[in-house]
Amino acid sequence: MPRRPWLTSMALLGWFGLTVQVYLVLLARWQEQASLIGGLINVFGYFTVLTNTLVATVLSYAAFGRESAAKRFFLTPSVSSAVAASIMLVALAYSILLRHLWHPEGWQWLADELLHDVMPLLFTLYWWFEVPKGRLRLKHLGIWALYPAVYFAYALWRGSEIGAYPYPFIDVARLGYGPVLLNALGVLAGFWAIGLVLLGLDRWLGRDRLA
Repeated sequence: MPRRPWLTSMALLGWFGLTVQVYLVLLARWQEQASLIGGLINVFGYFTVLTNTLVATVLSYAAFGRESAAKRFFLTPSVSSAVAASIMLVALAYSILLRHLWHPEGWQWLADELLHDVMPLLFTLYWWFEVPKGRLRLKHLGIWALYPAVYFAYALWRGSEIGAYPYPFIDVARLGYGPVLLNALGVLAGFWAIGLVLLGLDRWLGRDRLA
């Protein structure tokens, strides 16, 4: 039985948003008679999609996952908080750097709203109400940063191989390595700022709940 109906709804909504996005990409590839496997590689080459997959995974384990090592890992406060910081970065970076660049319609608009706005908000609420507080330490910031750092390295490598980059602010072919590295440092600074806010809230809420 689900532990919380609202958690189940959030998890299903997260998977729905991902399903719509993947379907739209694969449909476009099929219409272009391009490789569907290549389409899957492309769609999961976006930080947004990868992070929303982590969000849906955490919510699924919280809602109805059976006891297992994987469930214990994903529901660990440090891991859930890392996912929270990452999905908040998705929402922030999209609103500041990308939203003005395109205007999706129809199903693409729905997927866009779910992945960039709705799920970040819902997972923030999950983190606030469900994740145990008082467990985070400053060292976790360094560990959390491995995820966006590894993603950035992968995105640059793959972009150099295929000549296309997932986001315009890391487009080395157009901007060059200097500006791209500066942009990446700016995004990383934003990620750390989000992480510091979460650490502060974790400490504050942990003390409040122990009082």
